[in-house]
Amino acid sequence: MPEHIDSGHYGEITWLGKMPDRETTLQSTSCDSLFAGFDGIGGDSHVGLTRASCSRTQGQHARGTTIRNTRQFTALCAQELAAVADEMGLKTLDPALTGANVVISGLPDFSHLPPSSRLISENGTALVVDVINLPCVLPGPVIESAHSNKGKTFKPAAKGRRGVTAWVLCEGLLRVGDVLRLHIPQQRSWSPRM
Repeated sequence: MPEHIDSGHYGEITWLGKMPDRETTLQSTSCDSLFAGFDGIGGDSHVGLTRASCSRTQGQHARGTTIRNTRQFTALCAQELAAVADEMGLKTLDPALTGANVVISGLPDFSHLPPSSRLISENGTALVVDVINLPCVLPGPVIESAHSNKGKTFKPAAKGRRGVTAWVLCEGLLRVGDVLRLHIPQQRSWSPRM
């Protein structure tokens, strides 16, 4: 029996990007394709098999501890991004302004995909969902540079709609227009009272 099952749901990659220098700007640059290697995206600030723990993992590891890099990709949902833009009072929000790596259209409740879900392209390239990407204030200044008085509105608008972080399970090329099928873990939700 397989540990992950095909959910019957498919999404399409509508945008790809790299964030080359996080110290300079959180803004990504768009591209038509990118190679997803075991260490992530070459030329992206989040590349690496490992990373230093940060504020998001401080409950498990002291800041700066070397841990497995499960934040190689920031994946957003096109429909959720549109809802965030609408709540911010914008017609659209360029995913590059949020530091995104991939935008996928068509998967419902995307930011709440079960951890360990697989997003598998037709050529076999596979990403593993780690967790929901909690909204933060870091994209604010980048958004502000493009949309006056809107930077501070991103964090509350993106709550529950900031997408997921992911890491590479199977290397390969990802292209705008690729279809990804969603495989989910075959298990019930965790219940501590069982």
